Amino acid sequence: MSDLRIGVIGAGGRGGVARHAHHPGEGSRIVACCDTVAKHLDTARDRYGEDIFCTDDYNALLERDLDAVFVTTPDFLHEPHALAAIEAGLAVYLEKPMAITTDGCDRILEAARRKNVRLYLGHNMRHMAFVQQMKQLIDDGVIGQVKTAWCRHFVGHGGDFYFKDWHADRRLSTGLLLQKAAHDIDVLHWLCGSYTRRVNALGNLAVYGDITDRRAQDEPWDASVNTDHWPPLSQKRLNPVVDVEDLSMLQMELHNSVLACYQQCHFAPDYWRNYTVIGTEGRIENFGNGEEGTTIKLWNRRAGWNPDGDETFEMDLEKGSHGGADPKIVAEFVPFVREGGPIHTSPVAARYSVATGCAATESLRDGGTPRDVPKLDPELAAYFDADS
Repeated sequence: MSDLRIGVIGAGGRGGVARHAHHPGEGSRIVACCDTVAKHLDTARDRYGEDIFCTDDYNALLERDLDAVFVTTPDFLHEPHALAAIEAGLAVYLEKPMAITTDGCDRILEAARRKNVRLYLGHNMRHMAFVQQMKQLIDDGVIGQVKTAWCRHFVGHGGDFYFKDWHADRRLSTGLLLQKAAHDIDVLHWLCGSYTRRVNALGNLAVYGDITDRRAQDEPWDASVNTDHWPPLSQKRLNPVVDVEDLSMLQMELHNSVLACYQQCHFAPDYWRNYTVIGTEGRIENFGNGEEGTTIKLWNRRAGWNPDGDETFEMDLEKGSHGGADPKIVAEFVPFVREGGPIHTSPVAARYSVATGCAATESLRDGGTPRDVPKLDPELAAYFDADS
């Protein structure tokens, strides 16, 4: 079996996930990388070998003899880069969110169907052990029929990661209720077994808008986490444009009548996310979110105060970034390129996470007015659901 030849558009940042596909002589190798930052290409040469093709022009990369490509560029470039790779006839690993608009997602799906190429979405949380365990418990019926769920997301490094670069500019990200929530909306959809049909949301720029220390447009930024950046108002050198919300609250009505909600705060002191799912016979909740050790607690008996739950499930720490999810998602992508077949992630689900985030952002910026989430063309949905 010859190695799949794989390229990477966006070698820096999330482009590092592609290293899990580099197994020369064992089925796949990274042979080409593109990035507009020279040091990221230097890192690629160190990682994959001096003979790797490196360029700052993604069109030049797509002209190489490739089987597949990782698209791991900033969010606002996902659509043009994915469409170019699809038009080149390549299988695509597309980092979440699929695009920053619902229409952009639909254009990607339509192109992938027309060109008959395999499209894989990088929603790696579906590969986190604690999420999979919660999904299994729900499917096993331990809490009965799901009726409601919510997620609280404490984005303790928000000031470092999301307010010093392009994320803070709504023209490039739509907003953090899309960019950061895309994972959590997808997980809520998966755990609850349906997609959102109607939303309303509230939010504001509660803290970081008060910081006047901004870098110049042409100055580099440092988005690394620094625990000395506390309290939040002590942050410096924010992005020149800061017009996305740092606090948001979203309510969702799903097609199966489940009600769900999501809360996001970018100036919390700690970083983790917490899911609660309640059914007709109990509830489950996670403590920890994969990388620091996680416990899932189950309550399925009547009680008063019961902080320990009726049963607990301790999750082992797994090797690899994002709680072991990155190596597992790439291990699923590579054989999917070669053979197709069922996968945990879903282009349809990825589209609905974006569509929900976009509708929620519209609602938030219109004082919480409810919004309907546009439905995907049923033929497109059926085409891609065959792979998930």
